[in-house]
Amino acid sequence: MRKRGQGISNIWHPTGYSGGGDGSTAWLKVNMDGSVDLFIGSVEIGQGVKTVMAQMVAEELGIPVVNINVINENSQVAPFDYGTAATRQTHNMGNAVVMAAREAREVILEIAASLLGCSSSEMEMGNNEIVMKTDPDTKLPFEAITMTANFSMGRIIAGRGGYIKPLSQKDEATGACDAWTTQAFNTVVADVEVDTDTGEVSVIRLISACDVGKAINPMLCEGQIEGGAVMGIGMALMENLHPFNPGIEFQPLSLHDYVIPTAMDTGAIISVILEKPSSTGPYGAKGFGEMTMNGPAAAIANAVYNAIGVRICQIPITPELVLRGLEEKDKELACKS
Repeated sequence: MRKRGQGISNIWHPTGYSGGGDGSTAWLKVNMDGSVDLFIGSVEIGQGVKTVMAQMVAEELGIPVVNINVINENSQVAPFDYGTAATRQTHNMGNAVVMAAREAREVILEIAASLLGCSSSEMEMGNNEIVMKTDPDTKLPFEAITMTANFSMGRIIAGRGGYIKPLSQKDEATGACDAWTTQAFNTVVADVEVDTDTGEVSVIRLISACDVGKAINPMLCEGQIEGGAVMGIGMALMENLHPFNPGIEFQPLSLHDYVIPTAMDTGAIISVILEKPSSTGPYGAKGFGEMTMNGPAAAIANAVYNAIGVRICQIPITPELVLRGLEEKDKELACKS
């Protein structure tokens, strides 16, 4: 017999490490052809950090994102970053990158103002050009500024930025402190089908709604939600490195033996992006990458309970555990009757 159930989980996840000391730094230089070299220490591991950082620079300087070269492969030239971990890159490194871009922006506006005979406050940047606010027809191409800086003024257009959360001070009387840089939230709803004859659990649909603060790149956000959902399904139903821990019996020794979900195992995944801006993040962005995989297992476990009335408190929820749970349930009902 196949029975269906629905479960829900709600979680929160901090951005960055707690307590302070979680620093990121960045610097950039604007080249004479109008391109920008951005140097960061954050490592690209598939989460899209190079794309997002380039977008932030492009936003601040009003130039196409394709004109930004992100250089993070060489620690000899890249400045310090605390690490690619703790869901901190978009927030912490993002703040540093925005700061660096704004410092360079001030130099660009200063040069443009000197050429047009006005003050920096009268200029604005966008569309790959610098425009006078009160007279849009008075403008200069971005490349004209960079060429002038190099060939006529002998100036370097560069910017530096750094972000670190101040060390949290604890209230000795209450223990209260501001430990986290910012917090993100996630709700997962799982629909499952349980085969009571075989114990197999199938995910029919999984909805994951993530508060990202501000979606710098909505497509990347959606990809992270979907990727985390698949990993969460694997955690919930399949992946077990030590099935008889602390013993090593049946321990998988290769990726052939260690089963992970494929597209055939996940059902429908629906990603929902929610934006409640952080007061400390760049443009209000929060970190949310890790939390996308934390909620599915709890939601699936709740859905299994909703379907068959058996509470399974360990993962992965294997067919064996489901059948044992159903057997114990039947014994309890028989005793009561």
